[in-house]
Amino acid sequence: MPDESVQHPHSAAADRRAAVRDIMAHSSYLEADHDIGFLASESTRGVRLQLDYLKAEQLLKAHGIAHTIVVFGGTHIREEREAARAVVDAEAALAHHPDDLSRQRALSIARRLHEKSRFYTIARELGRLVGAAGDKAVGGRVVVMTGGGSGIMEAANRGAHDVGQISIGLNISLPHEQRPNPYITPELCLRFHYFAMRKLHFLLRARALVVFPGGYGTLDELFEVLVLVQTHKLARLPVILVGRSFWDRVFDVEFMVEEGVIAPEDRDLFQFAETADDIWRMIVDWHECAGNPLCHQGAD
Repeated sequence: MPDESVQHPHSAAADRRAAVRDIMAHSSYLEADHDIGFLASESTRGVRLQLDYLKAEQLLKAHGIAHTIVVFGGTHIREEREAARAVVDAEAALAHHPDDLSRQRALSIARRLHEKSRFYTIARELGRLVGAAGDKAVGGRVVVMTGGGSGIMEAANRGAHDVGQISIGLNISLPHEQRPNPYITPELCLRFHYFAMRKLHFLLRARALVVFPGGYGTLDELFEVLVLVQTHKLARLPVILVGRSFWDRVFDVEFMVEEGVIAPEDRDLFQFAETADDIWRMIVDWHECAGNPLCHQGAD
């Protein structure tokens, strides 16, 4: 009888080919830039930080963007019609359960957000003004840049879209996915993994920071910029808070000065405005006074 321990040559060759296929299918055989597991590992965090920076930098340079007007504000502030509908819905919900404290609170919040819908209108108009000046800037384009989300960010991107101009949205990967608003220029809608790289790109080309009423994210960006300017880690730029009645309640600057936790001159790190025209005029005038005009004369 044949010795079954002796393998047929063809069978041995097939086994070798199968072994080679198994080896080549292993992640260790992938080139480093194709190995997603490796690129997502803790040891390559530095590389990912570089890539997060570099992709955005190349895209912005390719579009000739030299200056940005960065706009922050709350995601819950909607245009007037949408905010009015929310009030009607909250009133209807409360009518069926008039003693429900949570529905009473929901109606109160809906009414307050309806009052704030004027800020959506202001942000949209500001987007139009910046968009109209886009190609008239000194040294390259000036473009609206937002965090890419809804609310005030949507309004500013929408304003630029209204006048047929480009705008930028810097989104961020979150556990609950943040979706970009539909008014961002598609090729300038960027998504970051790291907040640090997103913050860096907010400021690299910033010629002004315009901050509308908002929550923790808005306050985070505002105070980070104030600290960077205060400590001279960032060149001075106009920081404009829109809606003084809101901001006076959010933080009491005079109290901070009286308590000695900030210097009196720190009150001058920002200005207040109430209209889009005022905001744009403040930005243009600030750069004129600094001897570094943002736009060519007569372009505002």
